[in-house]
Amino acid sequence: MRGLLRLFGFLCAMTALPAPAQILDFENLDGWDGDDHRAALVSFLETCDLLTAPDWVPLCRLAADANKTDASARAFFELFFRPVIIGPPPALFTGYYEPELDGSPVRTPRFSWPIYRRPPELQDGQTFYDRASIENGALRGRGLELAWLEDPVDTYFLQIQGSGRIRMPDGRVVRVGYAGRNGFAYKSVGQEMIRRGTHRPDQVSAQEIRSYVRQMGDAGLDLLNINPSYIFFRKLADLPAEKGPIGAMGRSITTLRSVAIDPAYTPLGAPVWVEKNGDNPIRALMVAQDTGGAIKGPQRADIFYGTGLAAGNAAGTVKDGGRLILLLPIDRAYALLPEG
Repeated sequence: MRGLLRLFGFLCAMTALPAPAQILDFENLDGWDGDDHRAALVSFLETCDLLTAPDWVPLCRLAADANKTDASARAFFELFFRPVIIGPPPALFTGYYEPELDGSPVRTPRFSWPIYRRPPELQDGQTFYDRASIENGALRGRGLELAWLEDPVDTYFLQIQGSGRIRMPDGRVVRVGYAGRNGFAYKSVGQEMIRRGTHRPDQVSAQEIRSYVRQMGDAGLDLLNINPSYIFFRKLADLPAEKGPIGAMGRSITTLRSVAIDPAYTPLGAPVWVEKNGDNPIRALMVAQDTGGAIKGPQRADIFYGTGLAAGNAAGTVKDGGRLILLLPIDRAYALLPEG
């Protein structure tokens, strides 16, 4: 779900975004006073040095000095940024996480579902084999298997999340991350279930998709194949256990402080204020450090909930409205307003 984009200069040099913009005051942000602004600044600093546009570079230098207290972090954001709404709310917030799965470096009777490394001939943007073809053996016998998992549904959702931790039989934990995709656009299995009339929109969640596909057996696996998009992985050998998975900027993302966005509207690396409603509302400053095939539009964000089963359970039920508010350097923010 998360690609290593090399578009930082272009994305961060944008002076106008292709949607209506509205500038707010910080006092208009619901819950702003109660957030942990220093935690957001720590996440911002993880990728700040990758922002090379002239208006970002000095801010990133100042950010390091502001990383002392919550008060200094809050003052940094309020002094040098303005909140901007791009596109009309309501937003759509979903959640994602880093799975932890049992696996094997070789195929066994228990572990028989492969995840593949990127084929060497696959070029970015190229249309390759679709999901059904790969699942039916298009890559079999080429030695591209990175690891073997025990469940086809877990294998599918590992691709949706784009990263994971695989526990090998000897106790080793292998971190894997996104290495490329097959060039097909993502198609939602949940939307297909609604279209077929088996589920109402309010019934669809990651947990329900898992349960339904498993109940359906081979027909359930065929349902997964309506999504032609397929993700390839790579081993992340040097990623410390305490760090989050690698996002679209090539750096670790942070639990409940990183979001995946549509970079056509929200520059990668920019702070974003999240007002997520629903059963477990969130009011927090996060950083746009990831992307995803299903994350499209100016008011669309996928919140990173962390690693493991509990994070997966929390992320899998999120489908909430609210507002997504972008924090931009002052001159850049006002440049978005129409003249006159």
